Amino acid sequence: MSDPVLWYIDRGSGLAALLLLTTAVVLGVISVARVHSPRWPRFALAQLHRNLALLALTFGVVHVATAVVDSFVPIRLADAFIPFAAAYKPLWLAVGTIGADLMLAVLITTALRRRLVFRAWRSVHLLSYACWAPACCTRSRSEAMRAQRSGR
Repeated sequence: MSDPVLWYIDRGSGLAALLLLTTAVVLGVISVARVHSPRWPRFALAQLHRNLALLALTFGVVHVATAVVDSFVPIRLADAFIPFAAAYKPLWLAVGTIGADLMLAVLITTALRRRLVFRAWRSVHLLSYACWAPACCTRSRSEAMRAQRSGR
């Protein structure tokens, strides 16, 4: 099934995921730097960070699902989880796949945080920086491709 609506949902959800992930990463950095104010206590900052990260993950899932459902480009479900498995633009899909896989690792270890040693959890949680960079790369590549198609 190929529909322009799916394309717009795919692009919009990808952009929303990137913006939410960026905000979550910034809030995480602020939290680690122990910046706080009486108006925003640390627990509120931590809760906002967590909720924005989960919302980014949700929009990421929508982005992947619409990319797989839309038949305009041949992307399989396995391509969303296995880097370099895609026939269509394997490098750029692998970059996004690696970012998504890292985000899943951060999510799983955060869910198991109380059962993990703090150092192990923190080491994996630092991968959130590594999942943010591929999102930025794929977004900038997407914009470059769009500009190339429109003749700019």
